[in-house]
Amino acid sequence: MIGEILAAMVGTVAFSLLFGVPRRYYPYCGLIGGAGWWVYSMAASRWEPELAALVATMVVILLSRTTAVWQRCPVTVFLISGIFPLVPGAGIYWTSYYIVTDQLNLALHTGYEAVKTAVAIVLGIVFVFEIPQKVFRAGRKQHEVTPRQL
Repeated sequence: MIGEILAAMVGTVAFSLLFGVPRRYYPYCGLIGGAGWWVYSMAASRWEPELAALVATMVVILLSRTTAVWQRCPVTVFLISGIFPLVPGAGIYWTSYYIVTDQLNLALHTGYEAVKTAVAIVLGIVFVFEIPQKVFRAGRKQHEVTPRQL
């Protein structure tokens, strides 16, 4: 399991590099991607893969939003990179493979599973983005000068 988490962290940082994330955010991206994979692995041993993906996505987005406020940068820096290990790339690949090799029953099955996982990821993102931004800023002191202080 530790090897899988490390692989998720390395994959997340590698994707961050391709995505153009500033170098100082690589450790955060890696930790968020690794945390998401750890939650997914733990949840997938107990629940259906789609529910595990939903829960892991919610954790990734919560961590992404919190880190974005803490680091004062856009949430997409961490969100896009952190969600990378959860994307059902293998399911999409096998669906395409089965279509090309004319194994349509297998293509339908793997494609349906991949779409369910993708929908779970989208729902996880939507659920957490419905939490107001002020919740994430509650612990941070405001150091900005207001017009009244001038």
